[in-house]
Amino acid sequence: MNLCWNEIKKKSHNLRARLEAFSDHSGKLQVPLQEIIDWLSQKDEELSAQLPLRGDALLVQQEKERHATFMEEVKSRGPYIYSVLESAQAFLTQHPFEEVEDSNSDSKDVSPRHRIQNISRFVWKQATVASELWEKLTARCVDQHRHIERTLEQLLEIKGTMEELSTTLNQAESVRETWEPIGDLFIDSLPEHIQATKLFKEELSPMKDGVKLVNDLAHQLAISDVHLSMENSRALEQINTRWKQLQVSINDRLKHLQDAHRDFGPGSQHFLSSSVQVPWERAISPNKVPYYINHQAQTTCWDHPKMTELYQTLAELNNIKFSAYRTAMKLRRVQKALRLDMVTLPTALEVFNEHELQPSDHVMDVVEVIHCLTALYERLEEERGILVNVPLCVDMTLNWLLNVFDSGRSGKMRALSFKTGIACLCGTEVKEKFQYLFGQVANPSGLCDQRHLGVLLHEAIQVPRQLGEVAAFGGSNVEPSVRSCFRFGNGKPSIEAAQFLEWANLEPQSMVWLAVLHRVTIAEQVKHQTKCSVCRQCPIKGFRYRSLKQFNVDICQTCFLTGRASKGNKLHYPIMEYYTPTTSSENMRDFATTLKNKFRSKQYFSKHPQRGYLPVQSVLEADFIETLAEMESQNSSFYNDSLSPDDSLDEDQYLLRHSSPITDREPVCSQEAQDGTSGDDKGELEKILAHLEDENSRHLETIDIDKITICQLQKATLLGSARIIRKYITQRVLRSHLLFQPPADAKGDGSTASSLAPSPHPSEESQLKEKDSNTPNTETTGEALWCLQVGIGRKRQQGPPSPTTNFLLKTFMAGITGLL
Repeated sequence: MNLCWNEIKKKSHNLRARLEAFSDHSGKLQVPLQEIIDWLSQKDEELSAQLPLRGDALLVQQEKERHATFMEEVKSRGPYIYSVLESAQAFLTQHPFEEVEDSNSDSKDVSPRHRIQNISRFVWKQATVASELWEKLTARCVDQHRHIERTLEQLLEIKGTMEELSTTLNQAESVRETWEPIGDLFIDSLPEHIQATKLFKEELSPMKDGVKLVNDLAHQLAISDVHLSMENSRALEQINTRWKQLQVSINDRLKHLQDAHRDFGPGSQHFLSSSVQVPWERAISPNKVPYYINHQAQTTCWDHPKMTELYQTLAELNNIKFSAYRTAMKLRRVQKALRLDMVTLPTALEVFNEHELQPSDHVMDVVEVIHCLTALYERLEEERGILVNVPLCVDMTLNWLLNVFDSGRSGKMRALSFKTGIACLCGTEVKEKFQYLFGQVANPSGLCDQRHLGVLLHEAIQVPRQLGEVAAFGGSNVEPSVRSCFRFGNGKPSIEAAQFLEWANLEPQSMVWLAVLHRVTIAEQVKHQTKCSVCRQCPIKGFRYRSLKQFNVDICQTCFLTGRASKGNKLHYPIMEYYTPTTSSENMRDFATTLKNKFRSKQYFSKHPQRGYLPVQSVLEADFIETLAEMESQNSSFYNDSLSPDDSLDEDQYLLRHSSPITDREPVCSQEAQDGTSGDDKGELEKILAHLEDENSRHLETIDIDKITICQLQKATLLGSARIIRKYITQRVLRSHLLFQPPADAKGDGSTASSLAPSPHPSEESQLKEKDSNTPNTETTGEALWCLQVGIGRKRQQGPPSPTTNFLLKTFMAGITGLL
């Protein structure tokens, strides 16, 4: 026991000695660590006191210098802080501790081991706090340094920009002081003063950007909690006030000059005298209508000289055989000459509203029309940033409007007429035009009755009437068109905009020229990478017309619309019109349609007449009713098979199917027309329908094998081998033929015999091979052609293939060869 006791006393003594040495060493770390923590907290508070920065460049520059001194002080303290933290790290490495602290034990009963761990834990906490404070302080110093530099740059930029703006404003205000009162100016000098004011306004346009820049910089500083000093705020406010006052002065000056220019002079049209050149002179009649004097010829006329030249050029388009396209192309030239193609409908509506043209029954005189047109072209100048000869455009547009809506030169025009003319020729989608025009005659509830719709259509039909083309669009009588439109109203006395647009989308005969004008505009810039089969033009520019009866026949718009054809070539129906570049899917669709049309007879097309628009009849045609043409998927047009393009054509025989991603439409039903037919007509139609259904079923049987062949043709086309195509045709047709062979023990009754086709006559076979001897692989081609004859005739022929079948098969093979 004594030995054990002595051993315990020895260990206790050693432990006490280690504890005293540990306490001395830890005490040397706790004091400096606490001093570092206190110092870092104090510096953090000093750094926070430097914010927010004041919005003056000089003060921020001073703050930047103080912060630089502050950062040097913090930086110089760094080595000492790092040494203390390293010592603490070394101490904790020698005396590790458990992370879990026993907080329930009293300090009296703590063992020496627990005391050592508590001391180590305390040193670790101090070192951790000191390290975090140091990292936070250094990071804040760097961020605040960047913030001060950025703020100083922005304040210097604000200061420099405000000084430049102040100088520019002083110069502009001095120019404003030199302006003479408008009442003291000569009338002839008004255009010069208007032009000078416009140039002055344009010269000051960079100032607008400068004012915006300085305001944006001040806003950015405010977001960063940096507010401009009282001096800078006052200077910025003065610049904004002076700039606004200068803008108001310039706008008022320009407006007063323009008003004076319009309100003074002979008939307030003095500025339009520059629209003509010597020897012409613009004169004004007592009712304010302009007329033109040719002093050299000593003659007078109502039309502007430029308008006369324009009408002469329109005569060049009279060789276009189709009135809708002839009218549309004439209107396109008028539209360009009047610069209305650059005016959008929203811009026109703004001008209409500013001149209070909302009541459509309001009657405008010539002066009102001139004021409205002047505002329209000046707005065009501002929005497009282009130079417009405003007097010439105003005078010619006025001339055109008078020719259309006031040919008697009474000097009066309805606001509806004015708005209809501008809306029809402005550069806007045709659907938006129809929607706007309908809104002009609809009541506040958005409904329109027959009387108001008739008024609208009467105004619109005046546009082609002025060009001498009204007869092709149903004449001046709009009653049939009104009745045709109201068939979409389900018998109600009024129609909605959606029903009117549905009718307009069918391109009714009375309004088809407006839709064609839209397509003409789009087609002007289009190039089709193909060659015209008539004039050999490549690429085709504008409209492209593809035959859906003949393979690889494309016609340019000049040849097609003028009816020009190559020698010995006759264009067959039907025709597909493209006014946008074709896609691969459209090419495949047209190929399939052409292939299908190869198997259709002349009687089929003659019994399926189709029109490219919704036709109407005049009152004189009382025995007939208006009908909606049956359409497959779109509007189509046909040449008569017995006529060449050089022959004269009746437009009612013509169906032009136009295809484009913009205007492709779904099939249109003719329920309205069916409802209106008489009992006798219905019976006749039912007979025709039964006959067509029977013929259609026979055609379907005929082309069953061709559908399979086409699939293999497409696959073979990808392989690029004509030989493989012929092989596929032969194999597929033989396989199809064998499927329909009768069993060996079949009786020779009529049903069995009808499914068999005897071998071709030797002479026919030799002729067939002889004709195909000019093409590669003649034996395979001849075999394929005969197999096609057998396959197609497996249900219909009891003897050798007929000449018609041979013709169809040869045409099919020619089409395949052309496709390859």
